[in-house]
Amino acid sequence: MTLPELNDQSPTAFTETLAAIFEHSPWVAAGAASRRPFTSVSALHAAMVAVVDHAMPEQQLALLCAHPELAGRESLTAASAAEQGSKGLDRLTGAQAAALTAQNAAYRAKFGFPFIIAVRGQRDITMILDALAQRLHSDPQKEQALALNEVAKIAPFRLDDLLDAES
Repeated sequence: MTLPELNDQSPTAFTETLAAIFEHSPWVAAGAASRRPFTSVSALHAAMVAVVDHAMPEQQLALLCAHPELAGRESLTAASAAEQGSKGLDRLTGAQAAALTAQNAAYRAKFGFPFIIAVRGQRDITMILDALAQRLHSDPQKEQALALNEVAKIAPFRLDDLLDAES
């Protein structure tokens, strides 16, 4: 799909097309629909991030909670499965899986939402595990801001997957 085609969609179709950009949170796309037309994918991304930034704290927390655990057993969206698989999170050793499960549980217990990182922006599994271990020491407000920033970093990858690069 091209950006002009996306701009021409009805608000409902626009929302449906972009519903998966922010994990299980079509309200982000719905909020950006009224800001069309977009002249670039980066402008679309900025509008979607602005919707999140101006959302109520409860909506922001729900967005974070909509994300899956890294290498978790719950049902992953196609985008999350591809992203996690691209860095081998679906092929962890027993020791890596056990460490990640324990750290994920500690993170969720401390912050109330899963650890979120733009997996596709990381070099390898080691970087991801190191980031999780480091961020376990953050304070809750700082960590929520970091997690929302990571969500914003994920979106351009998904937009690029969806939209024709020539648009």
